[in-house]
Amino acid sequence: MLPPPYVPVSELTPVLRTAGHAAVSPSGLCELAGVALGDLQALAPSWNDLPPDAYLRDGGRYRRRRHSCFVLEGDLVTQAPHRAHWQPVEYNALHGGLERWFEPMDPTVVAGDAWPRLLRSLGAVCSSIKGARPWFVEAHQFRIDTTDGIGRPTPEGAHRDGVDFVAVILVGRAGIKGGETRVFEAQGASGIRFTMSEPWTLLLLDDERVIHESTPIQPLEAGGHRDTLVLTFRAGGFQGPA
Repeated sequence: MLPPPYVPVSELTPVLRTAGHAAVSPSGLCELAGVALGDLQALAPSWNDLPPDAYLRDGGRYRRRRHSCFVLEGDLVTQAPHRAHWQPVEYNALHGGLERWFEPMDPTVVAGDAWPRLLRSLGAVCSSIKGARPWFVEAHQFRIDTTDGIGRPTPEGAHRDGVDFVAVILVGRAGIKGGETRVFEAQGASGIRFTMSEPWTLLLLDDERVIHESTPIQPLEAGGHRDTLVLTFRAGGFQGPA
């Protein structure tokens, strides 16, 4: 497995501005958010209580998730009223054009001090690239398992999300092989691949400039799974049907 090309927190904004993507180590994420690693690890048990994703159009049973939305205005983090997750077909050919209602995140997760610190720190990086503004944040807790013998972190394939920035954070992986992350230029031929294996590794993407995917996972032992937190940051409002 190729390790992520970690960058120091001090170089995160310049690398993201130049390359359109940047990976940060767990210790770097803690530095960025101003939290202890234990505070982040305390969030991980909530991934054991994710309902099945009932919208998979490939017939799979390998994905569980929760979804909540937030508005970030400077240091103020406000949870938005619960809403459907929606993407246009131009960005998600498999599930686009469909209002998907998922159960919200556990209130104890978003009420803890680590959660707003995480959103604020990532929002500040987004603003350092595109200027200060309110950010409309969708948070997705994912568990991809190997119930069907194979699990697909990105069943839609290599894609953009139709937002400004995407943060992919590995929460944990156990009893699996695969799950390689691949990032490609949206308007070019170059790309990079690596495997996130350390819990609380961060990958931050400029969604206008790159496309991304994760390869399928296969079991090495019973109960194999991969847990991630995906945060999307969008200016101007949440995605929704016109």
